[in-house]
Amino acid sequence: MDLVTVKFLHVLSSTFLFGTGVGTAFYLLFISRTRDPAVIAPVARLVVVADWMFTATTIVFQPLSGLYLARGRDIPLSTPWLYWSIVLFVIAAACWLPVVWLQMRLRDIAVAAAARGRELPVQYARVLGAWTALGFPALFSFLAIFYMMVARKVPFA
Repeated sequence: MDLVTVKFLHVLSSTFLFGTGVGTAFYLLFISRTRDPAVIAPVARLVVVADWMFTATTIVFQPLSGLYLARGRDIPLSTPWLYWSIVLFVIAAACWLPVVWLQMRLRDIAVAAAARGRELPVQYARVLGAWTALGFPALFSFLAIFYMMVARKVPFA
């Protein structure tokens, strides 16, 4: 595949990665505020599906296509903006892995409560808090990565 095609796919996949992440986080966070398991359960199911379909695939494709582009353009991995993009990507990915597990827990808790016709247990709020706490470093990492991809400089140097 030529570099132009790979760059297009890289940008497209980064858009899916960031857009899906922000979109699913928005829906799960705000639907959770209803505290209604019958409403939360179907949304949480879709959030988990979307994360596996879009985020999981792009989180694999992004580093592969990025490294291919860097190599094809003779950009050393030690270049500050590229180096920090890789570091922040690793941080974001490390946050995402437990986030997916937490989303599945949130889904399961809501589905179980809805099936029993009960309110959400306290455990839901605890899992949601951990999910939210892990989401912030991932969000800020991806924002910085987007900046560095476009500007080709480090925002914090």
